[in-house]
Amino acid sequence: MARTPTQSTARSRSAAASGGGRGTFVERAAGWSIRHRALAIGGWLALVLVALLASAVFSGPGARTDDPGESGEVKRVLSAQENYEPVLENVLVQRRDGDAGGARGGFLDDPALVKATEDLVAELAGVPGAVTGLRTPLDPGAEEQVSQDGRSGLVTFFVSGPNEERGAHFDAVVGAVERVAERHGGVRVVQAGDVSLSRAVDDAVKADLARAESTSLPITLGILLVVFGALVAAAIPLLLAATTVVGTFSLIAVLERWVAVNSAVTSMILLIGIAVGVDYSLIYLRRAREERSAGHGVAASLRIASRTSGQVIVVSGVTVIVCLCGLLFSGLDVFRGLTLGTALVVGLSMVASVTVLPAVLAALGHRVDRGRLPWLGKRRTTVAESRHWARLARAVVDRPKVWGGAAVVALLVMAAPALDLRLQDAAVVNSLPRSAPTVDAAIRMQEAFPGAPTPARVAVWDVDGAGPGRAGSPAVAAAVDGLRQEVGRSGGQLAEPVSTVRVDEVLVVRVPLAGSGTDEVSGAALERLREVALPATLGEVEGIDYAVGGRTAFAEDFREQLTSRAALVVGFVLVLAFVLLLVVFRSLAAALVSIVLNLLSLGAAYGVLTWVFQDGVGSSLLGFTPYGGVAGWLPLFMFVVLFGLSTDYHVFVLSRIRERRLAGATTRDAVVGGIAGSAGVVTSAAVIMTAVFSVFVTLSAVENKMMGVGMAVAVLIDATLVRGVLLPAAVAVCGERFWVLPGRLDGLDRRLDRWSGAGGGARAGSVAPATAADASPGSSGSAGRA
Repeated sequence: MARTPTQSTARSRSAAASGGGRGTFVERAAGWSIRHRALAIGGWLALVLVALLASAVFSGPGARTDDPGESGEVKRVLSAQENYEPVLENVLVQRRDGDAGGARGGFLDDPALVKATEDLVAELAGVPGAVTGLRTPLDPGAEEQVSQDGRSGLVTFFVSGPNEERGAHFDAVVGAVERVAERHGGVRVVQAGDVSLSRAVDDAVKADLARAESTSLPITLGILLVVFGALVAAAIPLLLAATTVVGTFSLIAVLERWVAVNSAVTSMILLIGIAVGVDYSLIYLRRAREERSAGHGVAASLRIASRTSGQVIVVSGVTVIVCLCGLLFSGLDVFRGLTLGTALVVGLSMVASVTVLPAVLAALGHRVDRGRLPWLGKRRTTVAESRHWARLARAVVDRPKVWGGAAVVALLVMAAPALDLRLQDAAVVNSLPRSAPTVDAAIRMQEAFPGAPTPARVAVWDVDGAGPGRAGSPAVAAAVDGLRQEVGRSGGQLAEPVSTVRVDEVLVVRVPLAGSGTDEVSGAALERLREVALPATLGEVEGIDYAVGGRTAFAEDFREQLTSRAALVVGFVLVLAFVLLLVVFRSLAAALVSIVLNLLSLGAAYGVLTWVFQDGVGSSLLGFTPYGGVAGWLPLFMFVVLFGLSTDYHVFVLSRIRERRLAGATTRDAVVGGIAGSAGVVTSAAVIMTAVFSVFVTLSAVENKMMGVGMAVAVLIDATLVRGVLLPAAVAVCGERFWVLPGRLDGLDRRLDRWSGAGGGARAGSVAPATAADASPGSSGSAGRA
């Protein structure tokens, strides 16, 4: 026979009245921090300081990622060599006014273009040992170095080693190109290649990160001032989130020696760290302040906040971390660092919110309200339910099927564009704005010489590893010549110029591909190279092996593996989330409803993402150029992160509803009161998260814009349509069945009660209702407040 909330709560209240039970684990941890506040605060600061010192002492070369597919094989073969692969750089030489041309010979007939090219060759020769393999339009038989229309010429070269001198050689080459460009004002002399494009991306990432830091923190502080109406209370969540992010950055700097962490992870840590850290602190601090305003003392208010909001924070944090671990099932190394960094910042935020924060609030006492702002201070510390949300919730529970059905239809309409979602990583020329000089150079180079900025890299090596013999044999050289002929027969899919370079025992053949580098045209060209051109040439040589790498190959291999493993990741997240929610609420209906609502809001967010970035709606307003797809890694990352964050709202609101239900209210009144009482915290947290995510929409990289829009839209949907309509409608439709656990799970229920240490009260969404020991004059109904 199933147990009802009333039956299971009677046992917990009896235990509380007799003084039995020590409270939940979170309550005990918070109690220790309150009693040893100096040790708790000092320990946290010491942890951050030690992490900072460790990052300085143990900094060094980071671990390398193992790329998927053939591109990963190329990376492993080249990494096994003693020397690094020489980097290929290209310099485009063309008239700024575009007057030259007409045929390939037009370039050589233009004195200005010829003189600029000769000057560039002389400048590069003036830097001894800096370049090798120099090819120019002026070389005999170098027709492939001139564009089809004769308007542009391409100077290609490798920046030479040894390894430790490559950086200095590259800087010398950049200086030479800049000097030539200054002397020939009527000729465009611009550079784009392996290192120059990578530096453009790195510079953009650093600038974006600095801009996000300088923008998100002041915005968050401003919102917190409005929420709390007092400077001290507003500063606490921000300082706690800031120290959490600093500690995470420092720990990651140490751990990346064993786990590869790319530049994108720093943006994720900042984005998630500020949003989650402030969100968790806000939930706890708001509850503690409202309990004090209702008449409780500082100790009692912190005890209630730990038992209620603290438990919600732990459930939310654990759910986010567990969901993030699903990324590991993708088998992609790049997600390991992403999972580690994001899980670490969420975990630290969770621990700080239920240990350090209670200690800080206990130390401050009533001084937490100092620095009140005029007009806001008194109003923000007054306990009040939201009349607007109460009115909406009352209308929904009166006609739940009508309101719920309309909300579901609205979300399905928003999700409809996602049916045409195309996973496609942005090439550098698509990712960054054209205002970046290197990006503009790459775009112009791509137009004149398709595929030249980011060619495919074919690595050729001996099967038995016997040395450079067969890989450097006349048969391989003849096969490479045959590959050049295949380029001419490819119908423009494979392009010129084809270049070769030796890296110890490996021969690297670079073949430009048509298209932008990651679009469908480039994908078709890569397929032709792998399936037709290479088998017909290098594939006929015995004793060698080869694989195709490069930006296009990596994007295709990454997408293929991600697609093949996506079902495993999604299944893991759904199963684990269901189990966690079942343990928290001891209700099948609550667990199933939360998962379905999460999927609906995620689908709507995917639809908006597709509509904006793939279809280009609003691109001019957001400052990007659509390239026909959405970054391949983003939907799965959004799924695991937002599934956890969405659970935060569901657990929090359902806990408030459950508290009122356990206090004796009807399901209808509990829903209305829970929605109205939690409105302040949920709205404030959603505004902060949306503001932080929206900061990334202002950054330069289109991937950051995608992430900002997708996550901000999902949070807004959760905080409005899901929280205000779908959740109360689902509870109202289920009625008393929403709170019932099947009798065959009753044994599990009792074991979880004993493990929690709080008796059946933990069944209130891991939130025990306030007992008589917590009561004080004016505190009636406080259990249902946020």
